[in-house]
Amino acid sequence: MKKWLYAAGLGLVMASSVSVQAADKIAVVNVQSIFQQMPARDAVAKQLENEFKGRATQLQAQERDLQTKMQKLQRDGSTMKASDRSKLEKDVMAQREDFSTKAQAFEQDNRRRQAEERNKILSRIQDAVKSVASKQGYDIVVDANAVAYASNEKDITADVLKQVK
Repeated sequence: MKKWLYAAGLGLVMASSVSVQAADKIAVVNVQSIFQQMPARDAVAKQLENEFKGRATQLQAQERDLQTKMQKLQRDGSTMKASDRSKLEKDVMAQREDFSTKAQAFEQDNRRRQAEERNKILSRIQDAVKSVASKQGYDIVVDANAVAYASNEKDITADVLKQVK
């Protein structure tokens, strides 16, 4: 029984020394910082703005028209003929529903495209992290925001940023 306990203890000591050696192969990278500093991020933002500019302009015009009709109904509704008021109310309700549907579709499309482009950029960052880590011999790379402390010697953020630019 003592031999078994001795062997188990020796195994724990060896396992802990292996984990200490593995700690030398760990680096950190600040992905958020790289993402914020990438010039491609601004280019993508402009591209998406241009892509959705036409639809946004149409929605704004439709919203202004709807507000004008609602103001007219509120202002002149009491003095209008009942048939004219009823027609305007129906028109406002139909236009409000149409606007709401188009605005929701616009928001969904915009969010989807932003997510697609963000994922492309993050994929480029991830590929750069893998490349830098393999060149410098790191086995594990952890996001700096998930680490309580890391020495600056093992921070590969600047190297990854150089490769991504």
